[in-house]
Amino acid sequence: MQTGPEPNWLDDEEMDAWIQVAIALARLPHALDAQLLRDAQLTHFEYEVLSALSEAPDRTLRMSALADLSYGSLSRLSHVVTRLEKREWVQRFPCPEDGRFTNAVLTDAGWDKVVQTAPGYAANVRSLVIDRLSRAQIRQLAAIGKRINAGSPPAR
Repeated sequence: MQTGPEPNWLDDEEMDAWIQVAIALARLPHALDAQLLRDAQLTHFEYEVLSALSEAPDRTLRMSALADLSYGSLSRLSHVVTRLEKREWVQRFPCPEDGRFTNAVLTDAGWDKVVQTAPGYAANVRSLVIDRLSRAQIRQLAAIGKRINAGSPPAR
């Protein structure tokens, strides 16, 4: 016997929309990883870390800020940065403003890796999403994404 209010079930139109989102959420990470692993020997998460550092002032971010930007836990980020350090694409050092924090910096070799990888990544994103939509749909998709993501806490 159920107590409490009746669940607010999805109607057919809402269910169809949700199924499409769920399929995209399942399909896109695999497709992004596959291309990056094949062409650049990077996972999508590794590329996102390198890319975030490439866009940061002085190519440097606190590890905590980098975890927030990449939607990964600090623990997961630390493991990934260790792998990237072994490839000499990233270095870690104490934050000069506050030694309690650690900064990550993109090395010149890491910058070169991002520059080499970005065109293939962009082509894959274009093929998977952008080229399938009209300009109006791209604007709608951006607005929908902003609405869904507004106020979303970082993944932890």
